Amino acid sequence: MLYKRTLPEIQNTNLQQKQFDYVIVGAGSAGSVIANRLSENPAVSVCLIEAGSADNSPRIHIPSGTITLYKSHKYSWNYFSVPQKRLNNRQIHTPRGKMVGGSSSMNSMLYIRGNASDYDNWKAKGCTGWGWNDVLPFFKKSEKNLLKQSALFHGFEGELCVDQPKDPNPLSYVFIKAASHLHLKENKDFNATSSEGVGIYDVTQQEGKRLSSFKAFVQPILNRPNLTVVTDCEVDQINHQQGQVESVSVKRQGEIFDLKINKELILSAGAFVSPMLLMKSGIGPKQQLEEAGITCKVDLAGVGQNLQEHIDGLVTVRTNYTKTLGFSMAALVSILPAPFKYVMKRKGWMTTNYVEAGGFAKTPLATDRPDVQFHFVPGYRSHRGRLFEWGHGYAIHTCVLRPKSIGEVRINAKKQMEIDYNFFEKEEDMKVLIEGVKLAQNILKQKEFEVFNGKEILPGPHVKTNADYEKYVRESAATVFHPIGTCKMGTDAMSVVDPQLKVYGFRNLRVADASIMPDLISGNTNAPCIMIGERAADFITCDSWSKNNHAIE
Repeated sequence: MLYKRTLPEIQNTNLQQKQFDYVIVGAGSAGSVIANRLSENPAVSVCLIEAGSADNSPRIHIPSGTITLYKSHKYSWNYFSVPQKRLNNRQIHTPRGKMVGGSSSMNSMLYIRGNASDYDNWKAKGCTGWGWNDVLPFFKKSEKNLLKQSALFHGFEGELCVDQPKDPNPLSYVFIKAASHLHLKENKDFNATSSEGVGIYDVTQQEGKRLSSFKAFVQPILNRPNLTVVTDCEVDQINHQQGQVESVSVKRQGEIFDLKINKELILSAGAFVSPMLLMKSGIGPKQQLEEAGITCKVDLAGVGQNLQEHIDGLVTVRTNYTKTLGFSMAALVSILPAPFKYVMKRKGWMTTNYVEAGGFAKTPLATDRPDVQFHFVPGYRSHRGRLFEWGHGYAIHTCVLRPKSIGEVRINAKKQMEIDYNFFEKEEDMKVLIEGVKLAQNILKQKEFEVFNGKEILPGPHVKTNADYEKYVRESAATVFHPIGTCKMGTDAMSVVDPQLKVYGFRNLRVADASIMPDLISGNTNAPCIMIGERAADFITCDSWSKNNHAIE
């Protein structure tokens, strides 16, 4: 599909011999922002390429549909890690969005920026211009805050609507009350002075519907004559010589052809595909590329390295309380009218994103900042890994906010991607997760939950000692889908891009997505990726202005 002014599919569109000033690979969280900002200048041509398809399913736009997307063959790149040796050799499922909007079209829509110290840490590591005070204006630029939160931290004129869930489940408030007994105060704005505490999460929704980055930043400007958006189009490799990208080879409708680039190529394909495209194009660790049968043209040791991800543990409880999200005969009274309540009033089951509440807490191992994040689910999370389970319950996901274990994305001899999270390489991560799971259990043992007469299924009453918890974690821990770091920004030998996001050794190649993060931020990654898109567009615009003015002089 090619989006050009209108949304209908245009068959057999010929893109051969086309050339653009700017080509952006990936119409996800960052790429959609960049396409919007660059195409504001009518004097330049912009092409936004997406390997996935259109976002024309109600499963994408209705909040409750998110749970059906993670294992979808149509809407998810269902990646799996290599066997994780410290997780009983399990391969960890890693869904990524396979449609315009990327993973912002399938995530839980939480608007979380992370801790201010995360960005100050980036700056301290050599990422000049990326401290908290540097990035805050770019968060605010994108945001259209509908909650009347503080103007010191929030924007009100941007494209990305930030709201609260329209009809949170009653148990989400029970969770908040129960956590207060553990000195976890209610936090009504996780993106203000402090993220610590619990509360209802802000979400990227507009009128009770998902607002992906594509829908916020690209769909309203599809009539710009200088913007071309192409779906179902996969980039095969980058064609370059002597530090200059000349074109990209793409696959579309069974054809392979080149798109010429006049100014810049921007990779916004995510923490897995962006480093893979570099490596397939001969840009990466020389030894690894040669072992894969690829001629190394630019030796960049850090490509694919520095993979980081939030490792997550689950506490799940069974109950007969039918007002939780779940399937039972008694629940039909709320399930059957749900579509009508959603359409007429934006109320009921279909408004849920399943993790309406949560928060940030300090385990006994923490110092000055929260070290775990909770995602509370007012429904039963299957102990068998199913999307849906008959019956009712509630659960808490607990993730380690700043894991120390570092993995990598590799390319093998078959030119295929290998994802190795290397989870629990550092023992500290296991210790923090165990303490986080214990804290989650403690919340669910408070008097507010007693009325539900719940029975803990996981970890279960047999898990008592730290050895028991460790065994449980190795058997069941997963991720919360926040991979970052594989094209690290910085100034050291393992950095892939400089603080202006240019790939080292290139004049006109940038990476702008989660892969550039030098360290994992303390929270969900969608909002930071949108900020990265804003930052990249600003760098590109300023760079272009500077070049043009020097040319005039």
